Amino acid sequence: MTVLDFSVDNVEVEPYAVTPNLTVRLRMSETTGATVRAVALRAQVRIEPHRRPYSDEEGDALRDLFGPRERWSSTLRTFLWMECSTVVQGFTGTTVAALPMACTYDFSVTASKYMHALRDGTIPIVVLLSGTVFTDGQRGFSVQQIPWDRSAAYELPVDVWKQLMATHYPASGWVRLDHETIADLVRFKAAHGLTDLESAVRQLLTASEVPR
Repeated sequence: MTVLDFSVDNVEVEPYAVTPNLTVRLRMSETTGATVRAVALRAQVRIEPHRRPYSDEEGDALRDLFGPRERWSSTLRTFLWMECSTVVQGFTGTTVAALPMACTYDFSVTASKYMHALRDGTIPIVVLLSGTVFTDGQRGFSVQQIPWDRSAAYELPVDVWKQLMATHYPASGWVRLDHETIADLVRFKAAHGLTDLESAVRQLLTASEVPR
């Protein structure tokens, strides 16, 4: 029976992807000496927010997710970032697989909202692994399942996330609104003789005296 151990070498920005993508360089080691023919690998990537400190500015930005700091002992819990998968080619001993992670800028997604709130440091993640391992057997291929206790923790630099967003949304971003809200915003822009929707939003924010 094969035994696989996992660790994360690094996580890097995929520079030529059409949409925001990170790539996990996942090191896989087979410890019994068996030859692995292929692995159909599944991964669940989770964020562990309790594993890092937060500045006052970050705490204010995270209030929408976790509430005030006095509640963090009960609200700062591990949550799902994404699920992803890949197929790993055959190897003996150790190999490094590329695990693609499709990301989003969308502020309505919990993980994105969390990472947009961070200024520096790292994002504590854990990659939970499962899937199917194909090896040689007495009658051809042998099929085995990766045990559910396989995982790999990693400290993802916040700068990597910022680089990813800057690559795909340089000096800009987007906010998803429903059609009725957009129509109201367009009417406000026209009524006040503004040139674009950003000017309309800026005037509304200024009138409301929203603190920065």
